[in-house]
Amino acid sequence: MLIRVTRNLQISETDLEESFIAASGPGGQNVNKVATAVHLRFLLEKCETLPEPVKARLRVLAGRRLGQDGALTIFADRFRTQTRNREDARERLLELIREATVAPKPHRPTKPTKGSKTRRLEAKTRRGDIKRLRGSKDF
Repeated sequence: MLIRVTRNLQISETDLEESFIAASGPGGQNVNKVATAVHLRFLLEKCETLPEPVKARLRVLAGRRLGQDGALTIFADRFRTQTRNREDARERLLELIREATVAPKPHRPTKPTKGSKTRRLEAKTRRGDIKRLRGSKDF
């Protein structure tokens, strides 16, 4: 089954691995009995549906969440139920992938205008004159 990331980008559910563990924090009597926290692993290197530029940007965005094996790991334990944590982990993964799909805007170096150069030089001259007038005068 495919999971839609954007209008024209999808990832396969086979590229996801989920494991459930007991979460820390609130949960009442269930906290020691039910495995509600989710470890979601996205096998980035094995994913064939993502283009290479998106993968490269995703590697940078993932940071320390990317393991040596090329799997992006997301840990979700915000909610008390397994289904809400699962949805939260998947949504966070999709948001990260969506962020990686946006190509950075190319930087175009600009030159200062003639007017801005003139204004800068005039301001330097005025400031220099002020400082020169502060000095002691010989009588």
